[in-house]
Amino acid sequence: MWAPLTITALPGLEPDEQAAPRPGSRAARMLIPLAADVVKDMAAEYGVCLRPVGLRRTDLDTGKTEIIDVPCGATREDKCPPCAKRARRLRKVQIREGWHRTDEPAPAPEPATEGQRALIGLRAHLEHARDQAVRSSTWDQVGEVDEAIREVEEAIAAEGLRGTVAPTHDKPVEPKRQRSTKRRQDAPALPRQKVDPRTVGRVYTAPDGAEYRPSMWLTVTLDSYGPVRPDGSPVDPSTYDYRRAAWDAIAFPRLLDRFWQNLRRCVGWNVQYAGCVEPQRRLAPHAHFAIRGTIPRAVLREVAAATYHQVWWPKVDAPTCRPVWDGDTWCDSATGTPLASWDEALDAIEDEPAHVIRFGVQLRAEGVNANDSNAERAIGYITKYITKSAADCHAVTTDRQRDHLERFWRELRVTPCSERCANWLLYGIQPKNAHARLRPGNCKGRVHQRSTLGIGGRRILVSRDWSGKTLADHRYDARAWVKALLGVSDNDTAADPESPAPVAWELARPNDPDLPPMRHRLLRALAQRIQWRNALNAARDRAAQYDSTAVLSATDDNGVKG
Repeated sequence: MWAPLTITALPGLEPDEQAAPRPGSRAARMLIPLAADVVKDMAAEYGVCLRPVGLRRTDLDTGKTEIIDVPCGATREDKCPPCAKRARRLRKVQIREGWHRTDEPAPAPEPATEGQRALIGLRAHLEHARDQAVRSSTWDQVGEVDEAIREVEEAIAAEGLRGTVAPTHDKPVEPKRQRSTKRRQDAPALPRQKVDPRTVGRVYTAPDGAEYRPSMWLTVTLDSYGPVRPDGSPVDPSTYDYRRAAWDAIAFPRLLDRFWQNLRRCVGWNVQYAGCVEPQRRLAPHAHFAIRGTIPRAVLREVAAATYHQVWWPKVDAPTCRPVWDGDTWCDSATGTPLASWDEALDAIEDEPAHVIRFGVQLRAEGVNANDSNAERAIGYITKYITKSAADCHAVTTDRQRDHLERFWRELRVTPCSERCANWLLYGIQPKNAHARLRPGNCKGRVHQRSTLGIGGRRILVSRDWSGKTLADHRYDARAWVKALLGVSDNDTAADPESPAPVAWELARPNDPDLPPMRHRLLRALAQRIQWRNALNAARDRAAQYDSTAVLSATDDNGVKG
């Protein structure tokens, strides 16, 4: 019989030297980086979009066309890391500019002009004339007045007024179901004051005379659904309330809206906020907010404890129905009887809502001063996970975590998310505007996707008067800063609005013959970005050198030096 083959280490060689592959072997070739990967890595390093969108720009005068790449604008790292990084940086700028403002960001509207006031007066006379025509049943005159109203509305919009004067008469008014606004007996009382329009925080004076205008950052969480381990998995999955956790995740945005309404009414001024919603390790959503100004922690806890949101939907427990479409309506496959319509299900609701969501007892609030290191740390904490999907915020490494995620997602899949959700069919109820294309248990809503974990709305929440700017305004400010540093000015004149657009834009198709391959486009964008960065670094060096020269000149003139 053959003796077993034994391989021993060669004397005098280290383990790393023995593991070195033979030159020319497959293992040695695999160690050589791929050229395509190097291009993508360098593009990501210089902030070049990895999935640019090709747009065809056509000159309407000459007919010349060219392909222009624009960034995809993705906000998640798994789609495009450079664009997601740019979006995160822009959000940090937005939070930073609005957090410790000392002036009101939104100026008051300018008074209306005489022409605008005259149009509003004409619109009022037409509304009165229409009402008289309806009362006298002269319907031919009603049509003429409606035509005149449309013309006046167009003139008002062209005059520069925002919004609409009044709803149109041809739009049917749907009756709204009225629910009692009386507070629940099991909720603490909530004080209410008249809300002052100011948004800036209070100024505090120190004993040495120094003035401070601090702000805060706040973290709010939901209630417990059962004991959990440090990794977020439940201690006893059989007693963990997954159903309530799913309902809370879906209704969490409405609870936050109610919290800010109650807080403003309680403190008596227009509190502004900017924050992010993300899941905890136990997969329940919670939110971090930067608040302009200071509010006593006791008031924050009082408002959080008194805030709740009632979901006035039909009460459901567990899916029991197997619905089928019979050609006209949805029916129960077992009995063949049509399912209850949405209006019938709402009529059957008594005095109790289907679900009530509240905050948990954990609430964290800290004061932050302007130009403090804690401010930048808090901004980084708020925007830490905004470029990741909700399911990727925390790594799932154990079987317990995977099982917990699977059970939570299974409950989310069958939980109704809106009045038009197809999951209502699983409970013997036809959703609002039901049709044959509905798939029970496969609703298209974002809350049912595995990557969202029930957080279907916006994860970035910014109040209207936070910085007084939109994201487009912040992007424009960033470009203006770069152009000013490089000494580039825009001499473009606005086109005549009466004349047709000189160029036309359309999406380039992947099979267009003049659309270059993706790697060629990435290489061109990389070269351009390298040139821009070199020019920007040179401009910064010149600006720093100019500042240092100005400081030395000033000190020499004052006789401090030399």
